[in-house]
Amino acid sequence: MSEKEIQLPIDTSLGKLPQKEKGSLSPIECNSPEELRRHQLERLAAGFRMFSHFGYDEGIAGHITLRDPEYPHYFWVNPFGMHFGQICISDLILVDREGNIVQGDGKLLNTAAFAIHSRLHEARPDVNAAAHSHSMYGKSFSSLGRLLEPITQDSCAFFNNHVLFDDFTGVVLETDEGDRIAKALGDNKAAILKNHGLLTTGESVDAALWAFLSMDRCCQSQLIAESAGQMERISDEVAELTKSQVGSEFAMWASFQPIYDLMLEKDDSFLN
Repeated sequence: MSEKEIQLPIDTSLGKLPQKEKGSLSPIECNSPEELRRHQLERLAAGFRMFSHFGYDEGIAGHITLRDPEYPHYFWVNPFGMHFGQICISDLILVDREGNIVQGDGKLLNTAAFAIHSRLHEARPDVNAAAHSHSMYGKSFSSLGRLLEPITQDSCAFFNNHVLFDDFTGVVLETDEGDRIAKALGDNKAAILKNHGLLTTGESVDAALWAFLSMDRCCQSQLIAESAGQMERISDEVAELTKSQVGSEFAMWASFQPIYDLMLEKDDSFLN
């Protein structure tokens, strides 16, 4: 089947729907590509504000991508050099599979964002969003070269569902390293990039964002527990059961909704 020809420019203001009520966990029904795109871009822009809110910024490092729902071989990403806390929908750039900016004139593309995320989206058609940054606890834990242990209910979400990529060679500038990361990830939800940071994915941008927030906290929790003494590990059987309860796509989607509400109440300028 041939790819649908993209129609540019895309008006990201089309398809606006009323915001959900605070505390609602009912998914918003989208009835057109424009509504679905607008809805997802609102979540993506809120995700950058979330990254800023929780201190995941590290200079110009870090990126979150969203596969366009109408043109799946294109993805939206933050422009290089802009602080997470300033990003609005209108700031996002649209990139094709060759790394060309097809929407967002005058803005720059983070080479690492393209090298990693383009290969990930290509290898995993089910991954519609991916998040990466150099968060403090994520990068600290990554230096240990180990996986997270199921020591809390929250960490069980990643039990047998994350991998260690231990081939750090400096800043990711080439797509062949993106291919290696995608291969290492396999069909898992997340990766610990040794000496680098965390990478999380989701069928929805909501789930990818919550997975990142939760995984960084799990890294923090394990670092604290290990420094205090002997950890009590949850059994594999119970960890697997708990993963089905707290680590599903819907559970992670739902967990992001209060964060979205908070970002909306704090400063809704990201909707611009």
